[in-house]
Amino acid sequence: MIEEWKDILGYEGLYKVSNLGNIKSLKFGKEKLLKLNASSNDYLITRLCKNNKPKTFKVHQLMAITFLNHTPCKLDLVVNHINFNKQDNRLDNLEIVTNRVNSNRKHLKSTSKYTGVSWHKNEKKWQVMFRIDNKLKHFGYFENEIDAKNVYQKEINKINSTRC
Repeated sequence: MIEEWKDILGYEGLYKVSNLGNIKSLKFGKEKLLKLNASSNDYLITRLCKNNKPKTFKVHQLMAITFLNHTPCKLDLVVNHINFNKQDNRLDNLEIVTNRVNSNRKHLKSTSKYTGVSWHKNEKKWQVMFRIDNKLKHFGYFENEIDAKNVYQKEINKINSTRC
């Protein structure tokens, strides 16, 4: 893959990001590849400086803003690493998804292929539960996974219809 470089929004002429997840400085007329560090939650970060004011950025956020025209919007739309490797910031490994899709936890070992559905060992049934307004809500136990998925979807649709 050919490396393509673009100016970082707000730092034009000072820094560029590449489609491979690299960052370079253009300061003092010299191009210098920046060292990327891992944050406490394992994302790659870098520090950019403008007008003597340093600011730390997650590399995948810079990539999404620059190449995917992403506007950070807190929890509505987020950047997802498709292969679940938080340090793989190649453009073809990033996508913009809703927070609900991102929190699907499909990258974790899961008992169900459906969001919001899990196997409850003690009950020996499928259960539906999820957080809403920071409260964990339980919607019951079900004999089969499909019934649980349908209840989950029905509850999500109810919530969405009251919030629009």
